[in-house]
Amino acid sequence: MVKCYPLNLLFVNTVLLFLDVLLAFIAFFQLCRIHLRNQQVGWTRQKVLHLMIGTCNCGYFIYFLCMVVATCKRWLCWSNVCGFVLMALPKILFLAAFLLLLSFWADLCHQANDEEDGDEEHNSRQSLLESSKNKAGLTNIDIRRKCCSFQGIHVGSRQKFVIVVIMLNVFLMIAFAAIIRIGEGKNSSHSLVVARVYIDFLATSVLLMGGAFGCYGFLLFSNLRRVRSEKASSEMRKVVGLAVVSVLCFTSSSLIALLTDVPLFHHWNPKEINGIEAPILLILHYVLGSSVPFAFGLWFMRELPAPSTSNRQVLPRATTFITYGPAGRPHQYCVTATSSENQVSRASPI
Repeated sequence: MVKCYPLNLLFVNTVLLFLDVLLAFIAFFQLCRIHLRNQQVGWTRQKVLHLMIGTCNCGYFIYFLCMVVATCKRWLCWSNVCGFVLMALPKILFLAAFLLLLSFWADLCHQANDEEDGDEEHNSRQSLLESSKNKAGLTNIDIRRKCCSFQGIHVGSRQKFVIVVIMLNVFLMIAFAAIIRIGEGKNSSHSLVVARVYIDFLATSVLLMGGAFGCYGFLLFSNLRRVRSEKASSEMRKVVGLAVVSVLCFTSSSLIALLTDVPLFHHWNPKEINGIEAPILLILHYVLGSSVPFAFGLWFMRELPAPSTSNRQVLPRATTFITYGPAGRPHQYCVTATSSENQVSRASPI
């Protein structure tokens, strides 16, 4: 292995593989815990985010593993279509996960305007991809259908926008892969230029997303400051923490991608890489670009939802965090729906 792959890059790949496996395991393990905690609820925002985080890290794991195998086995397609697709797919999943989270932050910030639209109000007060209510006397078959079926899912306008953006990214990746495949063998620099253009597009998208997290994080922080409660202080720390981490990590990884050839790792010839500059940039790009934001996201989403009750009728109830102005009139800042009669709802940023 050392003869066909340099020791320094092998160490980098091993570290990144370990981080990806660890984060994927935590995400899927937490997803199972959430499902077992409340089996009557379908696909909630928390479940979808954990699924996307786990899947994205599995994609990075496959990419780094194939990097070593393809180099030692001398796969001809690796430096062209195969490496490009395996590099781009995890990044698209990364964008999808954080754009999904960003859309929820936007729902909270613009909730007052959304209340004029009945459908948007209903979606902002419930889970992102689950609009059905818990019902009394559900059988095991009903529970399985509710958890595994996507029928009846209500998606808000901002989440629809996220889906459209991700689908456009997928189609764009397919188009670029087709261009690389057509030009394969004719010009060795052709596939490199095409991949470079796509990577710059992704890096710019991540950079803009970091700025959006900073803006919406500031708006949520400003709203939560006016709420006098211990829970609001806890959610405020989550907002500030994730916003700061997102801005710093997304900006750093995007600048590395725009100013260096680190994302074109699959185009490199490992035997020509000397020194420690390239391995360090490689670790910084992928750790800051995915591992650290995912780790913070999993940490902030570590709390399990309240268990559901299946032996009685459960009605959703909205709880509002409010403060009172000089005239004694309440001002609404964050509203969330609950499906448990004895649960105190909270306007969580995740």
